[in-house]
Amino acid sequence: MTPHFPDIPSLLAHWATERADDEVVRFDGRTWTWRELQERVHRLAGALRAAGVGPGDRIAVLDLNHPSCLELTLACAQIGAANAVVNFRLAPPEIVYVINDAEAKLLFVGPEFAAAAESLREKVPTVERLVRIGGADDEYEALLAAHDPDPEVHPVAPDDCFVQLYTSGTTGFPKGAMLTHRGMLAHAANVLAEVPMEAGAVVQVAMPLFHVGGTSYSFVAMTAGARMVIMRIPDPAGVLDMFVAERITHTFLVPALMAALAAVPDAADRDYSSLKILSYGASPIPLPVLRACVALFPGTLQQVYGMTEACGVVTTLGPADHENPDVAHRLVSAGTPIPGVEIEIRDPATGDRVPTGEPGEVWVRTEQLMAGYWRKPDATAAAITDDGWLRSGDGGHVDADGYVYVTDRIKDMIISGGENIYPAEIERVLAEHPDVGDVAVIGVPDDRWGEVGKAVVVAAPGATVDEESLLAYCREHLASFKCPKSVDVVAELPRNPTGKVLKKDLRAPYWEGRERQTV
Repeated sequence: MTPHFPDIPSLLAHWATERADDEVVRFDGRTWTWRELQERVHRLAGALRAAGVGPGDRIAVLDLNHPSCLELTLACAQIGAANAVVNFRLAPPEIVYVINDAEAKLLFVGPEFAAAAESLREKVPTVERLVRIGGADDEYEALLAAHDPDPEVHPVAPDDCFVQLYTSGTTGFPKGAMLTHRGMLAHAANVLAEVPMEAGAVVQVAMPLFHVGGTSYSFVAMTAGARMVIMRIPDPAGVLDMFVAERITHTFLVPALMAALAAVPDAADRDYSSLKILSYGASPIPLPVLRACVALFPGTLQQVYGMTEACGVVTTLGPADHENPDVAHRLVSAGTPIPGVEIEIRDPATGDRVPTGEPGEVWVRTEQLMAGYWRKPDATAAAITDDGWLRSGDGGHVDADGYVYVTDRIKDMIISGGENIYPAEIERVLAEHPDVGDVAVIGVPDDRWGEVGKAVVVAAPGATVDEESLLAYCREHLASFKCPKSVDVVAELPRNPTGKVLKKDLRAPYWEGRERQTV
């Protein structure tokens, strides 16, 4: 049974006592025991305090995956500060925005970003010191060595923020979601109640630590007392090799990486018998990719649906639903709420509950919720109701069996002749066509219907897309009102730094000078 922890420092103290000499982290040939991790965190706490970082302050990390990011997050939890982990895929102006928005006092950078960070110093005035992590010019280990362990724990309130992750959004600048002791520990406990990690679990951390799929997943593993193997940056063959070499039992991956895994030439020749749960999520998965991965990793796949604002996972679709042909329709669902999470479907305009099976906006209530968006009270009030419901912005419905179906972002919904059309439903159909390699469906103006669907597709390698045959294919598989009325073929789809399609950019040329109907 997973112990209950009142705060993050208690988690580290518990395992550093109970499993002092057990390995907790493995990275690039190095290992850390729980005792060693605690000592390093205590040294960092002393270093941060000596640098003037105190309760309520922020530091920032700009790096590929490295254990130092987790150590800094743990140290911030100890001293009452917060680690604002920067998405390294952002463009320089966006990186500057995030660092300034967080008002970070210290900036820790990996070798790949050190030169860029130096060039931005004049644009981030709150940063008092830049610390290099790793590489020939490493300053991080010297910083630890220069300070004695400081075990003092700042008095923690459950809703204190200790890690600040920025939403990836497809419009505007990112917002800093303030994730708290209460929220992160509730998330870990709820996930582990649904999917236990037994003694001896070996957890692969492949997703970036600027994302809940990296940081929150790491805290799930630490809460369970599991061993983590951290990848600096995932490559498909390397992920599969690690499954075998480290006898990985649990991992979380995104669909794009899963597609790449299935395409590794000798993927089926490896022994994955240690793997218990391969969780995937963060974006829709094409059914052909899902079927290939079910065959490659039988009995292990678990879809998760979640959001940064809820510290990660809120629903799961487990292995049984992936394997049972009698409920194959559930493969396009997000599963059912995990323990500790309530989900309701509400009318996005009125906030009223809608009947079972009817579409609306997915609302979530749970202790996992963020404290709010950093210094954005209006955005916080728009996202979280007075009675604690998070408005996800996702459209969907719940069926009679309690399964949640996430159809699309509310803002991407197409309203055509009074009918609500969810592009994700059309995209799932088009993704099955052998000539389609990538697809997005958007609403474009129409004088009669207000707006109609348009499919923007990338041809599969070696294929040619024929517009008429693709539209005919849609008519075979979709109700007529849902079918797109036209097809554009492009070389690639525009995406943000986390891989989400920028539908606003796709829509913009068609709506120039016109006002798009929104909900």
